[in-house]
Amino acid sequence: MAQYYKEGFLLQLIFYAGFWAVDEYTGMLICTIMAIVIGGLFLFSLVVELVQKSKVPKSFFYWMGLSALAPIIIAVGFTLLFQGDFNWLKD
Repeated sequence: MAQYYKEGFLLQLIFYAGFWAVDEYTGMLICTIMAIVIGGLFLFSLVVELVQKSKVPKSFFYWMGLSALAPIIIAVGFTLLFQGDFNWLKD
């Protein structure tokens, strides 16, 4: 089961890095939006799980955590790669 998490996480990293490779503005936008949306859903589901136990498997929470972490890692990595000097900020 852990192999599926690794593969899915790597696919997400490739997906987000592809957006950054094509256009850094689009990559930043997609990474920011996806991190906020998925992170919000993850935190909401954790709070609901703490309030009332459900039959949702633990794998759901692992998957949501990794899905929220992937765009953040790519955004930070590419920001460090570009040293914060984006072309769209100059225009």
